[in-house]
Order: sequence, then structure tokens, then C-alpha cells
Amino acid sequence: MRWDNLGDTPAAPADIALFGTDAVTTRTFDTPEFRGITFHEVRARSILNRVPGASRMPFEWTVNPYRGCTHACVYCFARKTHSYLDLDTGLGFDSQIVVKINAPEVLARQLGSARWQGAHIAMGTNVDCYQRAEGRYGLMPGILTALRDRANPFSILTKGTLILRDLELLIQAARVTEVGISVSVGFTDRELWRTIEPGTPSPQRRLDVVRTLGEHGIDCGVLMAPVVPFLGDRPEQLRETVRAIAEAGASSVTPLVLHLRPGAREWFTQWLRRHHPGLVGRYERMYGDGAYAPTWYQRRITRQVHELAAEFGIGPAQRGAARRIPAREEPSPGAVPEQLTLL
Repeated sequence: MRWDNLGDTPAAPADIALFGTDAVTTRTFDTPEFRGITFHEVRARSILNRVPGASRMPFEWTVNPYRGCTHACVYCFARKTHSYLDLDTGLGFDSQIVVKINAPEVLARQLGSARWQGAHIAMGTNVDCYQRAEGRYGLMPGILTALRDRANPFSILTKGTLILRDLELLIQAARVTEVGISVSVGFTDRELWRTIEPGTPSPQRRLDVVRTLGEHGIDCGVLMAPVVPFLGDRPEQLRETVRAIAEAGASSVTPLVLHLRPGAREWFTQWLRRHHPGLVGRYERMYGDGAYAPTWYQRRITRQVHELAAEFGIGPAQRGAARRIPAREEPSPGAVPEQLTLL
């Protein structure tokens, strides 16, 4: 394995990436939830990653405490990053997890640097920071504490229900800075979920996260991703998904059609041949020009979802729409907590 190049791109700057081979400890745990998974514990020199200028992402900085993901989503675009470490982008991505065990301490140090200007930090944009490994390593409480203490704006995208463990920290952070939370739910079809996202909580459990966050005064949007062509895009499927998102109290819904980058494309195609061989030709035609579905198709899905969202009383996400929970007096013992007011 190659440990001298652990940035988010194969050409990461020297001050971003990262570890020497003497900083790696490999562990396995003989418990049902971690059986078959290997963890590579590393001590990071840096945890703040600058997004390449050519990226489509609407943010400049990310924090990724993990590499690889036990969610095992067949379509995950981050699979390619495992090849930078000479690791397999298929099963290896699902079962060989890199853990930056000192991420909270490194982040606290970097946020306190005079060079850091307090830019927005996005998490969960590469792999899920609330994947199964977080239940054992518990890195996110320290990361959220560092962000809260510096009043540094941040956002989290997750499919994990474990985020609710950190609810109080999220509330505290939202009182002093802008916090944006989104949950990814591309469909509510349970059969599709079991085969294409086998390591994730069910779509309904994820929507329960949206509901719980909202009940505690934290706006939560839904990234309706991915909308899977020919498997999750029928009008009745889109309607059912948007209806469920609205019932969960999501503040917004933003559709994103499946895209198949190198690394993910090959693994997804293998899955398609096993589960839906009749669709292979249609996918080859739809994605024949690259990683993204044709523009006309993306626009059609976006229009349909936005129309349904309007019908059910929710709208598309808007950049900068994160809410802030103001400081308030602690209630007296036995008092019924009031709904937090959002500005």
C-alpha cells in the first residue's frame, strides 16, 4: 500500500498529504458489525483538504476523517480514491477503511493557526463521516467541538443515523455559527436500497434523522441522490420519495442524478450485470459520453422533483441557507423545552 499520497487527489500538495509508513497501525475486530473489515489507523499531519479549483463543488475546504466506506454504496464516486493507495476500488473500498485517528486534535490546531481565515468546511462529501466505523472510533465529537469552539461554519452530508449521537454538539455549534445538515435519500424503494446501498441505514431511518433534527430546531435538507435511471426514476417512485421527504419535515430537497466516474463505473456495471442485465445496454447508451447522464435527462428529473416538492410544500436547497440557532437561557429543572427559534 502507498501511504505517502493520502490527499483527496493523486497530486495533493506536500503539505496536505500526509503520513509515513511508520504512522500506520492495521487492526481487525472480531465483532459482527466489523467482521471482514480491516482498519488502517493513521496519524495525519493535516486534516483540512483544499478542493481543486476545477471542482464542481460549491465549497473550498473539506475534512474527511475516513477513507473507504462500509456503506458499500455500489455507485460511490469516491471509490477511485482508493486506487491512489494501491487499494481495490470494489470490495477493498468497502472493507479497507483508513482512519485518521488524530483528526480532532489536528483540526483544532489548524483552526487555531493565524493562517486560517475561518472558511466554510464541508464534511461527508467524499465518504460518510458517520459510517459504521465512527461508532468505534468516535472522531466526530472532537471535530465538532473544535469547529464549535472556533465558531467555524460547516456542513455535513450523511446517510448515517449516528449523527443523532452528536445532536447536542450540533445545537451548540448552531448557536455560534452557520451549520448546514443534509441527509442523502435518493429513493424509498426497499429492494433497490438493499442491493445498491447494502451497508447503509434504511431510507426510512434516514428520514427519521431529518425529522428528529427538525424537532430539535436544526434545519435539515435532503439530497435526493442518486436518482437511479430506469430503477428509481418512474413518476410514482419520485412522488413517493418526495412525499416521504416532505412528511419528515425536510427544509429542502435537491435531486441529483446518478453519475458514474471511473472506479465507480466499473463496480456499478458489475452490479448491474448481476441484478439487472437487461439494463446494461441502456446504461451504456445513457453514459456513453462520460460520467454524467445527458443534460436533457437531468433537467427532466430536476423539473419533476421540484414540481413535486412545490406540491408537498418544500423547495430546492439554496446555497447559504444554513440556519443559526441563537443562544438562549437554560430552562429550569422540569420545564418543558420550547421549540428553538430559527433566524
